[in-house]
Amino acid sequence: AALFGEPARTENEPITQKHMDLAASVQAALEDAVLRLTRSLRKEYNISNLCLAGGVALNCVANGKILRERIFDNMWIQPAAGDAGGALGAALAATYDHLRLPREVESTNTLDAMQGSYLGPSYTETDIVQRLQKVGAKFTQLTQEVMLRTTAEHLANNLVVGWVQGRMEFGPRALGSRSILGNPCSTTMQKNLNLKIKYRESFRPFAPAVLYENAHDWFDLTTVSPYMLLVADVAEKTKTNTSGADSDLFGIDKLNEIRSTIPAVTHVDYSARVQTVHAETNATFYNLIKNFKNITGCPVLINTSFNIRGEPIVCTPEDAFRCFMGTEMDVLVVGNCVLRKEEQDQDLAQDYRNNFKLD
Repeated sequence: AALFGEPARTENEPITQKHMDLAASVQAALEDAVLRLTRSLRKEYNISNLCLAGGVALNCVANGKILRERIFDNMWIQPAAGDAGGALGAALAATYDHLRLPREVESTNTLDAMQGSYLGPSYTETDIVQRLQKVGAKFTQLTQEVMLRTTAEHLANNLVVGWVQGRMEFGPRALGSRSILGNPCSTTMQKNLNLKIKYRESFRPFAPAVLYENAHDWFDLTTVSPYMLLVADVAEKTKTNTSGADSDLFGIDKLNEIRSTIPAVTHVDYSARVQTVHAETNATFYNLIKNFKNITGCPVLINTSFNIRGEPIVCTPEDAFRCFMGTEMDVLVVGNCVLRKEEQDQDLAQDYRNNFKLD
């Protein structure tokens, strides 16, 4: 505040051009530092592969610029980059350096030995049913095939779906196991998700989850991005506002312009934080997107973490139901159990809106 001659912005205070300029400048300085470091490392060690960890490795915009500069032939980013990933690194160091166990890891996964980072707990269908019954939830239990088709139809109809399947993700990104999902083709979905579900500023962006084999048709991406840690531009053929028609708009108002056929996941600069979804690591999520594609022609879903601001990502079926009843989410799917909001006991509803401060 002393350096720039203006007090720090408080929550709910209007965002000015100066705030946006400061944020953009910090990001630019970070990208410059990261690119200088990576160029120097390649020159000094002449190693063609780069692994990234630490909190800064979660900066997917900087990661995307490293990728586009082709400084390294291959790039892998720890999906729990930060303190949580440091714990994993310590365990691996103990395994290899102290116990002297071999580093070779046999894996059926074609991506990496982390197998999509689904390292958390899971719940059997029987357990899910018992847990939902215990908290008073009203649901319909379907076969998986019918559940996938029904959920895809809800998404195609612009309903917001809470999604709990299989083992929970390790790290700060929801990767299709503890997610809130939406239709990326909707022109109002981004704002509705932020204001009615996440209870945060309307400008916050959402990430697209795309079938791996269709990723290059929808995004300028030449590699896999299973951990949602790379930013790439949306494909040219998806862009709809390339004439500069919004040049007279200011700041946040620019976000309301439709820039592509998947506007809910397209940033103001035509970029997106992409997650490629692979059948071998998360077959259920993959098949849901495939069902959605069969209905809409679009192999992309909005994928954001299943939580509201101030709370961690949900883990258990009870967590999911509590968050479902505290927001304006339309549908909750846990395993093969499908819950509609209007069918729930409204005495179980909660009001999360004022529970937590803005980030």
